[in-house]
Amino acid sequence: MGRNPVVGRQGPGYYAATIPAEADAAELEVKQIRSGIGHAATMRRTLEALGLRRHQYTVRLPNTAAIRGMLYKVRHLVEVTPAKE
Repeated sequence: MGRNPVVGRQGPGYYAATIPAEADAAELEVKQIRSGIGHAATMRRTLEALGLRRHQYTVRLPNTAAIRGMLYKVRHLVEVTPAKE
């Protein structure tokens, strides 16, 4: 058996979402890419507050400080992109 190719590419540095600044995008598209199961209840409640009800669900949110703070908390569970006009 060979070496596992994934070793060394694990951790939030490799799959955590980068959140655009308010000046870069007025609205954000947020997609849940990992499940909230097995994570703290506060993270699951944050996903629910963002409107993400299930895995692979996408929502469109305004780019405000409050939303960016929530996204930062669950950045390893979501994918964030600027919304297309």
